[in-house]
Amino acid sequence: MCNLYSITRGQEAIRRLFQVARDLTGNLPALPAVYPDTMAPVVRIAHDGERELTMMRWGFPPPPNRREPLTNVRNVKSPYWRLWLKTEWRCLVPATSFCEWSAGRPKVTHWFALGESRPLFAFAGIWRLWSGERKGEAGRHELFSFLTTEANEVVRPVHAKAMPVLLTAAGDWDTWLTGPVDEAMALQRPLADEMLRVVAAGDKTDGTLPA
Repeated sequence: MCNLYSITRGQEAIRRLFQVARDLTGNLPALPAVYPDTMAPVVRIAHDGERELTMMRWGFPPPPNRREPLTNVRNVKSPYWRLWLKTEWRCLVPATSFCEWSAGRPKVTHWFALGESRPLFAFAGIWRLWSGERKGEAGRHELFSFLTTEANEVVRPVHAKAMPVLLTAAGDWDTWLTGPVDEAMALQRPLADEMLRVVAAGDKTDGTLPA
C-alpha cells in the first residue's frame, strides 16, 4: 500500500486546479516526501460550502491491535469506515507522485506519476476529527486517509496488491466531494494504464519542480 507520496507543485497551482476559495495552509513548501503521521495539504468543503485548502495529519488512529496510523482504506464496506464515507468527511489529497516499494530483496522505491512533468492529481481522501497524542502533540487533530483499489498493469509488477485511487478530472473531484455515496464509491477503481508511468526509482524523495 502507498505510504509515501510527493506534492511538489506550488500552492497557487493547487488552488487554481482544485478551485480553492480559501487557503489556510500559510506558506506551503514543496513536499518531495510525505510520510505517514506528517502534515500535508488537503482540499475539503467547509461549512459555508466553499472549498478550502488546509493542513491535516496523514493517518487515521489505529485499531487496538495496531500501532501504526491507518493511511489507506480498501474495504469500504467495513463498519469502521462507513461513517467517514459521508459527504462531509470526504476530501481531496493533492499529489504529484506516489511511491511503492518492490516486493523483492532489496526493496527498491518506484515513483509513479501522470507524466515526467508531474502534473497534479488527487487521491480520493477521507478525514476525521480525533483527540489524543500524535507525534508528541496532545489535543484535537484533523486526520486524513485515502482509498486504495486493485493495482493496474503499471503498478502491478512493483506492487501487486493495491494502488491508491487517483482522481484526475474536475468532474471526478466534484463527484467525490459532493456526490451521493454510490456515485462516489464508483470512483474506487484503478487508473487507466495509459495515464500512469514510472518516473523515478531508487530514491526516497521525488524531486522538487517549478510551480
